[in-house]
Amino acid sequence: MKLSTYLTMAAALLSLQLAAGAADGFQWPNGARAAVSLAYDDALDSQLDVAIPALDKYQLKGSFYLQLSNPAVDKRMADWRSAARNGHELGNHSLFHQCSLKAPGHDWVQPHRDLDTTSVAQMRDQVIVANTMLTAIDGKRARTYTVPCGDVMAGGVSYLAAIAPEFVAIKAGGGDAVTASMSTLDPQAVTVLAPVGLSGKQLIAMVEQGAAKGTMVNFTFHGVGGDYLTTSVAAHEELLKYLAEHRQIYWTDTFLNIMTYVKKQKRGDH
Repeated sequence: MKLSTYLTMAAALLSLQLAAGAADGFQWPNGARAAVSLAYDDALDSQLDVAIPALDKYQLKGSFYLQLSNPAVDKRMADWRSAARNGHELGNHSLFHQCSLKAPGHDWVQPHRDLDTTSVAQMRDQVIVANTMLTAIDGKRARTYTVPCGDVMAGGVSYLAAIAPEFVAIKAGGGDAVTASMSTLDPQAVTVLAPVGLSGKQLIAMVEQGAAKGTMVNFTFHGVGGDYLTTSVAAHEELLKYLAEHRQIYWTDTFLNIMTYVKKQKRGDH
């Protein structure tokens, strides 16, 4: 084969590879291979006492979704303000954490907080008020939302479209930590995993799957070393240590910062 022919074929192959990368790939900041969102729901004491000190130790930022009616918000307002000043995100998790009472395993849902008997208009009003309360805590306007229990049907109708304009992005459950494809990702219905009792190695394995796909990984923890739906202190710290030691591979940041970047990329605002 002539050298000129070989070079032409090689150039064509490279062109095809680059085209495939442009179609299927997603470019994360500073050459990272995946983004990781560490989120924490319900405004629990163990998050302030254990999770935030661990994040600060490894210089990582997390997203904390506050149920504004939780007494831990009122009693520990100064601690939440301090977390926000230190770069952690305070997200919206509704006023009253409405979930579907009829859903399996939801016998703990109080009848007056049953999403099945709450209208879309009521949920929208409450979520907007929650945003106002969060602004009173941290002074910020841009916000993300995590759907309580992953239940989106208010009175039999999805309320996501009604609240979507108020948020940069929404976590809507789904049970999968690793985003399948950035090209098909819906910023208003991002899937997450709520780990319970998983080991550090299991959590790290999912992070590695995200890097293999070039997408993002979304964990939503509850209790860390305490409270409920608990992840052990050791497993949580093992994950954080791994992420800190591999910063060149994983961009670990708040869900707000990650999704702000994602939406700009999708619009082509480079």
